[in-house]
Amino acid sequence: MLTKKKKEDFKKLLTGRLNELLKEANKTVSGMTDQRENFPDPTDRATMESDRNFTLRIRDRERKLIAKIRDALDRIEEGTFGICEECGEDISAERLVARPVTTLCIECKKKQENDEKARGI
Repeated sequence: MLTKKKKEDFKKLLTGRLNELLKEANKTVSGMTDQRENFPDPTDRATMESDRNFTLRIRDRERKLIAKIRDALDRIEEGTFGICEECGEDISAERLVARPVTTLCIECKKKQENDEKARGI
């Protein structure tokens, strides 16, 4: 069971990461809308498009992480943070430090990964 202090520490960590990700997302949006480059050279245009696509893929992954962080912050408020959604046992503090957005204890996560591997996902 996590102490109130530990939960506050995780809340601070998650809130800081959330703010960081939102700031980066805003920079990307404003950077892409401000760009008025017109590259007559097809190679330069292709490079710019490739860079833009790469940035968008990264931001999409971050968007998913933002949702997970918000869910984790909600679980802290609800008092369910650090409890495995599968078996109801406490998630180890080490696992939470490594991956604060996790919803599964290590045993349930291993089981889920093995099931996915068996189904070829």
